[in-house]
Amino acid sequence: MKLEGTTIIGVRRNGQTVIAGDGQVTQNQQVIMKSNARKVRRVYNDSVILGFAGSVADAFTLSERFEEMLNKFSGNLMRAAVELAMLWRGDRALRQLEALMIVADKTDMYIVSGSGDVIEPEHGVCAIGSGGNYALAAGRALLDNTDMTAEQIAREAMHIASDICIFTNSNIVVEVA
Repeated sequence: MKLEGTTIIGVRRNGQTVIAGDGQVTQNQQVIMKSNARKVRRVYNDSVILGFAGSVADAFTLSERFEEMLNKFSGNLMRAAVELAMLWRGDRALRQLEALMIVADKTDMYIVSGSGDVIEPEHGVCAIGSGGNYALAAGRALLDNTDMTAEQIAREAMHIASDICIFTNSNIVVEVA
């Protein structure tokens, strides 16, 4: 039984960085198993936020490894993200994990993938997961065409994604860095 299905968005605007995610967990493509899962959380003394998408068990494993890297590198987000990506890609067992993460602190935000990528978003917004493309498009449009705050943009983009993507719901959790 594979549990997955979510949308996560990260938005940075005017010195504020937020990550928002929905609460839906699905079994394959048939059954909504849970509607209020928490896939956005604070780590490293509440100074770093992360959101994960993909297989739930895999995402929890990776978030725990990321926390270990943050502790090892004294909260240096870039170094922790790069080291996690290298470990993820290089370790035979971790390489099989199916998940993506958005990680952020007050100054930086990255997407971390199992293929060794650590990507800094180019336009102040990034998104992952089943409804990621919908949230990304909405987030970029709102960023370019409104005066909304980062938190308002993240919430509205998630609501738009939840209206379009059947694997995304409107039970949204937002954390501000």
